[in-house]
Amino acid sequence: MINRSNIEALAVRLRDAERTRQTVAPLRDDTQFAQSASGVEAAELAYAVQQFNVQAREAAGERIVGRKIGLTSPVVQRQLGVDQPDFGALFASMAFGDNQPMSLGELIQPKVEAEIALVLEHDLTHDKHTYADLIRATAYAVAAIEVVDSRIEGWNIRFVDTVADNASSACFVLGSRPVLLRDIDLAACAMTLSNEAEVLSRGNGFACLGNPLNAAAWLADRMVRLGTPLRAGDVLMTGALGPMVAVTQPGTFSAQIDGLGGVRATFSA
Repeated sequence: MINRSNIEALAVRLRDAERTRQTVAPLRDDTQFAQSASGVEAAELAYAVQQFNVQAREAAGERIVGRKIGLTSPVVQRQLGVDQPDFGALFASMAFGDNQPMSLGELIQPKVEAEIALVLEHDLTHDKHTYADLIRATAYAVAAIEVVDSRIEGWNIRFVDTVADNASSACFVLGSRPVLLRDIDLAACAMTLSNEAEVLSRGNGFACLGNPLNAAAWLADRMVRLGTPLRAGDVLMTGALGPMVAVTQPGTFSAQIDGLGGVRATFSA
């Protein structure tokens, strides 16, 4: 049985890991996860741990500004033994502007991935959302870089580990060129992620569940079922367009996405 004391203990373990920048053993090895009767129960526990820490951050005065979608690559899903994405909360404290320095010392084992972010103009409150609903509700898209970071030792994660850890989120960087959805092909747009002059990752919108709108629809439906629908002004990080890249030293990573322009994540010492 899932109990609150166990949820709190696991949540505090992750929160302390983030605060001290010291990783912890995979949560799936915890007795509570090991004794879960099914994968569904384990997933419920993982999301309960995530929500406990989300509420703790809100209680401390932090503001939720959107959601991130993870595990949108079929290859990564197969690697972790799941058939669906996951999600985490985005806070204002996680947001950085284009080329605004981030302190590498405040992260543990960061990686970067290029994504398309959607910013909502209207709420998404239906039980089942169509492309028409999403297109009507979206104010614009922007190029974005997500900085993911795991509090789990050596990125040794499975589905429950990353879910509990707020979908392995850390920071996100939004570009400054908003584009209407009618002016971009979300599925076909090509992406390159570079450090200086070296291209480190390539991809396109097809890599994100076939189209980033598929990921956005999944999230919108899920949040309605949870009683926390996506609202106007929310930022949706729709998922990686290509392989993530480890950040090992100070420097700048630049993402270029056809139709959306560029965005830079800069890490200072």
